[in-house]
Amino acid sequence: MNAQKLSERLAKVASYVPTGAVVADIGSDHAYLPCYLIHEGVAARAIAGEVVKGPYESAVKQVRQEGLTDKVTVRLADGLAAVTEADMVDTVTIAGMGGPLIASILTKNPESLTHVTRLILQPNIHAMAIREWAVAHQFAILEEAILEEDDKIYEILVLQRGDMKLTEAELLFGPHLMQAKEAPFVKKWTRELAQWRKILANTENIEQTASIVEKRAELTHKIALTEEVLQ
Repeated sequence: MNAQKLSERLAKVASYVPTGAVVADIGSDHAYLPCYLIHEGVAARAIAGEVVKGPYESAVKQVRQEGLTDKVTVRLADGLAAVTEADMVDTVTIAGMGGPLIASILTKNPESLTHVTRLILQPNIHAMAIREWAVAHQFAILEEAILEEDDKIYEILVLQRGDMKLTEAELLFGPHLMQAKEAPFVKKWTRELAQWRKILANTENIEQTASIVEKRAELTHKIALTEEVLQ
C-alpha cells in the first residue's frame, strides 16, 4: 500500500469522500489516504492528524516525498484537536480504530465539527458505539459497507447531519448492512453467534451468581437477535 494504491479497506473509505472536499484524516499514519485523495483530484485540501510522534514524522516525510506540502498539512495533535475552525473542514475520515475510541474522538472536540457535513468512519470492532454516538449527536447513516481483507472483516459507516432513530437490531448490525446481508456480514455474525453460544454453554455449570445470570440473559438475547437477522 502507498499513496497511489490504497488497501481495499482504505480505497472504500476514499470512495465516499465528496469531490472538492476539505478532508481531515484523523490517525493518518503515513498520510496515504490524504495524499491519495489529492493525487486523484478528489479532495481540494487535506489535514493529516497524528497523536503519536513516530507516525506524525512518517506522515510529514510521506507528504514531502509526494510533493504535496502545499495541499496536505500534517499536525501532531490529539484527535480532532488537529482541526481548527479556520480550516473549514467539511469531511472527516477516521479509520483503523475501535468504535468506542472513534466515538470518544468525535465527542472530545465538538467544535472541530462545526463545518463538517460528512463523517466516514471505519471501526475495526464495535461499530455499534458509533451508531449510538450518531443518534445522540444528530448524525444519520447515509451509507454502510462491509468487506473482508486479509481474513479480517471491516465495517464502514458514512454519516451526514440529520436526525435518526434506530432499533436495537439496527444499532447492533447496521440498518443497511442487515438488509443487504452480504457475505462478509453473514460471516462476521455467524462467527459472533458461535462465540456467544460457546460462552453461554461454558456458564451452564458454574455458580449462577447475579452477574452470571445477567450475562446469560444478555447473551441469550443477542443470540436470538442474531439468529433472526441471519435467517
